[in-house]
Amino acid sequence: SIQPVYGAQHPPLDPRLTKNFIKDRSKANALPMKSKKASSFHEFARNTSDAWDIGDDEDEDFSSSSSSLQTLNSKVAKATAAQVLENHSKLRAKPERAQSALSDMPTNCKVIKSSSEAQLSRTSEEACVRTPLQKQQSLPLRPVIPLVARISDQNASGAPPMTVREKTRLEKFRQLLSSHNTGLDELRKCSWPGVPREVRPVTWRLLSGYLPANMERRKLTLQRKREEYFGFIQQYYDSRNEEHHQDTYRQIHIDIPRTNPLIPLFQQPLVQEIFERILFIWAIRHPASGYVQGINDLVTPFFVVFLSEYVEEDVENFDVTNLSQDVLRSIEADSFWCMSKLLDGIQDNYTFAQPGIQKKVKALEELVSRIDEQVHNHFRKYEVEYLQFAFRWMNNLLMRELPLRCTIRLWDTYQSEPEGFSHFHLYVCAAFLIKWRKEILDEEDFQGLLMLLQNLPTIHWGNEEIGLLLAEAYRLKYMFADAPNHYRR
Repeated sequence: SIQPVYGAQHPPLDPRLTKNFIKDRSKANALPMKSKKASSFHEFARNTSDAWDIGDDEDEDFSSSSSSLQTLNSKVAKATAAQVLENHSKLRAKPERAQSALSDMPTNCKVIKSSSEAQLSRTSEEACVRTPLQKQQSLPLRPVIPLVARISDQNASGAPPMTVREKTRLEKFRQLLSSHNTGLDELRKCSWPGVPREVRPVTWRLLSGYLPANMERRKLTLQRKREEYFGFIQQYYDSRNEEHHQDTYRQIHIDIPRTNPLIPLFQQPLVQEIFERILFIWAIRHPASGYVQGINDLVTPFFVVFLSEYVEEDVENFDVTNLSQDVLRSIEADSFWCMSKLLDGIQDNYTFAQPGIQKKVKALEELVSRIDEQVHNHFRKYEVEYLQFAFRWMNNLLMRELPLRCTIRLWDTYQSEPEGFSHFHLYVCAAFLIKWRKEILDEEDFQGLLMLLQNLPTIHWGNEEIGLLLAEAYRLKYMFADAPNHYRR
């Protein structure tokens, strides 16, 4: 069975430069207004659409709405081009400057500010010339900054030479990993501040519980688990064409091309076939939840990390057809098992009505009310529900809010932290929200707040920003996790 993802809009519009256009649209096509406040999770679900939906998924239905989409894209492209000239505060203080810049700026400007704006810019450039959407897209234009590449474990400003401290850390990892029995507690301690790229694949296998700590058992375990996975494919994959599995497979087939659309690696047909097999096998082996939109995102960090074990060059543009069949099979099986281990800890996020996510969003609301009452009251004043922006944060583990290189660094810590993906993620989301408190408090209407929260400018983030975010999340956990009445008003 398929449970849709509710509440997220992708790519989000920017309200500061498209507000006039938004006001002109009919109420039927607008975001849920504060007068249409959802009284329950199910009502909220009925009133929102999936993060990726652009109408019906069939080509003929898309073409019928292409004219209105092109009008929207042209307006958003101009707005995006002007927005990169001024930061948020300057735009609010002197809107006439942005308007004059808009008239001078060409609409095909390549400068981008956030990951969502990058997708909007690319979409707007193609809207006037493309034919109706095809199932297999050609490789998209490369963004300005690599989203994975060699800087996956570096800051976005570049990849500086390895420092003495980094060399010492790498040597410590190698000693731990080469010992007869790897001390997992010590490995987690070393991995919390980040794992060096060279040893990340084997470290992730160990931390996820996929690989045994005993050195002698590792080779046989990998061989057995990889054979077991491909046994599942032989046993189950042909059933994707059977009536009771058709809906599941169809939704997976639709979602795969939408996974990280700015990274050419994930638009390669061979990679998409791998993802389809991984997701379909997982779905039919977990009937309590089945496939849920958003799970497709969770495969990508594992795939990139295990691919980097065999690729020294730019990962995001690497052609996987250059790898041998055995290597691709190993990457596919390892990605499947590690993703399965991750989902075992958060499966209640994806069962019927997604109770895990509802609880986490409620917990986030309670936490923010104690951490920063001013921000919490600001949301209440303009009737912004946490479910309207934080659902996606919990469902996709912030993957649609951060570049992939940042997600990989974040998951180093999540796999080191006890219940990292289920419990610690709550404090990361709280720290992430409070980081934007100034921008949040500057917005003074419902739509402006919601658009800001769905389009946060993190495209230039790297290790430094993620390190600060994790440090703040750890501080919040230390203060609040075992103190339910601390700071309670």
